[in-house]
Amino acid sequence: MLPCRHNFNPGPAALPPPVLEQVQRELLDFEGSGMSILEMSHRDAVYERVHNAAIADLRTLLGCPEEYAILFMAGGAATQFDLVPMHLLPSGRHAAYLVTGLWSEMALRAGRKWGDAREVWSSAATGYDRVPEPGEVRIHPAAAYLHYTSNNTIVGTQFSEVPDAGEVPLVCDMSSDLLSRPLALARFGLLYASAQKNLGIAGVTVVIIHRPLLARCQSRMPRPLDYAQMAATNSLLNTPPVFAIYVLGLVAKYQLAHGGLPAVAAQNTEKAALLYAALEHSGGFYRGCAQPQHRSQMNVTFRLPTPELEARFLAAGAQAGFAGLGGHRSVGGIRASLYNGVSRVAVQALVEFMQEFQHKWRP
Repeated sequence: MLPCRHNFNPGPAALPPPVLEQVQRELLDFEGSGMSILEMSHRDAVYERVHNAAIADLRTLLGCPEEYAILFMAGGAATQFDLVPMHLLPSGRHAAYLVTGLWSEMALRAGRKWGDAREVWSSAATGYDRVPEPGEVRIHPAAAYLHYTSNNTIVGTQFSEVPDAGEVPLVCDMSSDLLSRPLALARFGLLYASAQKNLGIAGVTVVIIHRPLLARCQSRMPRPLDYAQMAATNSLLNTPPVFAIYVLGLVAKYQLAHGGLPAVAAQNTEKAALLYAALEHSGGFYRGCAQPQHRSQMNVTFRLPTPELEARFLAAGAQAGFAGLGGHRSVGGIRASLYNGVSRVAVQALVEFMQEFQHKWRP
């Protein structure tokens, strides 16, 4: 098998090559300290500069005002499924959930462990092939919060607009599309994202919370899982995931130097359009899984005429140097994840491979 040339993994995912090269250059001797950042104390002044620069650059990239706290936490998005209701769902109130795929299902189940969490909309009946249209969902004003997942990595759907929650705090799992496009942050009370899609590598989860909402949080969990405690200590209450934060900082700095989120969004739109056009022009050989108006720019999912052809496609793709094209184990099929670190060159190469495969194997 040829070495992997094009990485379409759903996460951990591709990183910008200049970021990987900088990590390589700095790994053994970070900033002349005589040690690797992997060995460095999180109380060292050198690391504290890295930590604070990562927060500052992420804040600049997102246009995030100081009225929002940026936290670096461990445990991935799955931990946040529990921490959100533990902090924000008091007794006697209910939380509303939009269920658009497996991850939002899991968030709802976690919410129900801690209080009255209610499914207010679901696309399960159609195989999660869509998200709500604007105005399709109405949220009771007494809800403690509205939770949704902005991008469904498994079936490949994405919210193109932020849901209208009225005065209800809006909470979002943005693990797979944070930093992929500009963000109307003022619409949100809290958002969270595990880093291994667009922000960096596995090991750190970013939580961004409006400080007035932070002040209303319940405190009933260990200190390292407490939003208020983490905010008060600049996410240095205990040992943070040092290396993951360092890489996140490099990614944020790289994006700032290359046009920020508007430039990233333009590139992602172009990549997705290129691949979706290949599906549409295949005469039905490649069939998209999501309804066209709800398609994700991050995860393009499709099927071939038979499972046997899909297996042949994946084997031939791996031989040709394409990694990570298998669909999620719960649904199968094909999935190409087009996160920020995936280049247009890689997408064009995939399109050409798809055309060649179709020419050879079309029934």
